[in-house]
Amino acid sequence: MIYFDHNATTAVDERVVEAMMPYFRQLYGNPSSLYRLGRIARSAIDTAREQVGALIDAPAAQILFTHGGTEANALALASAQGRRLWISAIEHPSVVENAFRRAEYYQAVTVLSVDDSGLIMSETAAEQSLQAGDFVSLMLANNETGAIQPVARWLEVVKTKGGWLHTDAVQALGKMPVSFKRLGVDLMTLSSHKIYGPKGCGALVWQDGVEIQPLLYGGDQERGLRAGTENVAAIVGFGKAAELARLELDERIKQLQILRVRLERQLKTIPGLVIFAEQVERLPNTVQFGISSANGEMLLMRLDQKNIAVSSGSACAVGSTQISPVLAAMHVDDSLAKSAVRVSLGKDNTEQEIDQFVSVLKTLLARN
Repeated sequence: MIYFDHNATTAVDERVVEAMMPYFRQLYGNPSSLYRLGRIARSAIDTAREQVGALIDAPAAQILFTHGGTEANALALASAQGRRLWISAIEHPSVVENAFRRAEYYQAVTVLSVDDSGLIMSETAAEQSLQAGDFVSLMLANNETGAIQPVARWLEVVKTKGGWLHTDAVQALGKMPVSFKRLGVDLMTLSSHKIYGPKGCGALVWQDGVEIQPLLYGGDQERGLRAGTENVAAIVGFGKAAELARLELDERIKQLQILRVRLERQLKTIPGLVIFAEQVERLPNTVQFGISSANGEMLLMRLDQKNIAVSSGSACAVGSTQISPVLAAMHVDDSLAKSAVRVSLGKDNTEQEIDQFVSVLKTLLARN
């Protein structure tokens, strides 16, 4: 199979699997236990925390392991309780749904618009409306278009107002340099399974002084901020995946950029094809495009029959009959938005796979 859906999930790296295996059977201790097996498990979690911290330039003590990015986003937004909450129109469903299903927790929820290129509106346009203590949640890179968002510029404005800023960095991690220290945000969400680690493990990173409001109670794990026995094997896998991403980041980015250039060059030979967010800085692995004459859902199914896996957008929105909220926010015409295909490349994809995908795509379009 040609797998081009790495923004949805990635295959677990064999080196990650190897690091995880002992913690399923031989080293199965509860990390809260004081005997040797427990201490070994606790040490493994501490090592993973250091590895994740090294990838994003953050102190290990400020990394809180969660079940995944969705929980980390929910935990971050819980910290906004009693404040005015600002989110963008292109946030992941785990931010949008938590904002509106718990709207009574906040003084107000404001949605920031984006321009036709998929970038969050100018921070100066909202500067007059921001108030002291407001909480702003903006993703670092969009999961559908790959557009890298102006989080650093927004942070400057938020800080002058005495507010907090959270960024969902799930899609950015492992595909571009991400420095928690340099970016300076108050909270950052991460996920393991987007960087060739296991599913079911993520993290919330926070600055000293930010008060985390727990969602789960019943234990003192994760400094009392996330109750429940830790998934040691998954955390170890996340740590190993983070270590590999740090060591191989430059090489991965270079290879992904080569593949994306090749892909886009060939896609542009298809009449009527539009690449979304083409004119702005994007993740090196992501290309979302539309062809107004095509039926996107049918095209995905036909590509699947040819053993090629792509998507239309967020995996968390599969099954919806509506067009992508991201493309709707970008004012993309409905017919073009309904034809959307997202190709998200990975570290093991090849130029031959790019060529084969475009060849098959052209054949399928010719049959319409």
